[in-house]
Amino acid sequence: MSGLVEGKNALVLGVASERSIAWAIARRLAQEGANLALTYQNERLEKNVRPLAESLPGTLLLPCDVTDDVQVANLAQELQTRWGKLDILVHSVAFAKKEELSGRYVDTSRDGFRIAMDVSVFSLVALCRSLEPLMGEGSSVVTLTYLGSERVVPNYNVMGVAKAALEASVRYLASDLGPKGIRVNAISAGPINTLAARAIAGFTTMWQRVREVAPLRRNTEAEEVADAALFLLSDLARGVTGEVLYVDNGYHVVGMV
Repeated sequence: MSGLVEGKNALVLGVASERSIAWAIARRLAQEGANLALTYQNERLEKNVRPLAESLPGTLLLPCDVTDDVQVANLAQELQTRWGKLDILVHSVAFAKKEELSGRYVDTSRDGFRIAMDVSVFSLVALCRSLEPLMGEGSSVVTLTYLGSERVVPNYNVMGVAKAALEASVRYLASDLGPKGIRVNAISAGPINTLAARAIAGFTTMWQRVREVAPLRRNTEAEEVADAALFLLSDLARGVTGEVLYVDNGYHVVGMV
């Protein structure tokens, strides 16, 4: 029996370690028959990503700093040469300076705001623009967001604002790319104990609290997000675009807790 994405070409950005949500998605796509390409930002991160890529035979490993238009264009050219077309794009890229992830949002620096928006939001736009010529009917894009886009989460600060902009970008990109049959969606995952999450002041307390009050009374696991991503990236979701799918054990429906 063929997998849900058998033979499809999938590019996954944002794998930083074996605990990354992006890595869970990559492994799930591979299990369902996709051809994979992973990226790394620099030589330091390559050391973490290369062993993971090599654990999935046939996986391409390519450099790409999403803040560099030349590298984004080079990535598109390399995929054009290697594959000729792209069916799946997974954008799991976000960054804010650590000092911006504590205290008050009103104290965000201009440079900190710019960096968060550039890496966490514009990178999706730049990737979609460069990769659009490789994508067509049935192609699918998924990015990762968080509830801090619509509610105030202590210390999430500029990342919450960036995620709100990311979700707006999903809707605009879905409208722009829809006529070509390209779908664009987001997954709003509950807090997961990743390297990036631990940069947020007070994350452990928040993580424990979510487990206590979420309707399903547990924390979100990366594999649950990966399964949801598989759905959105497969033909099962062929009629779904411009959406934000919550995978947070129901936490987003809870009011005063």
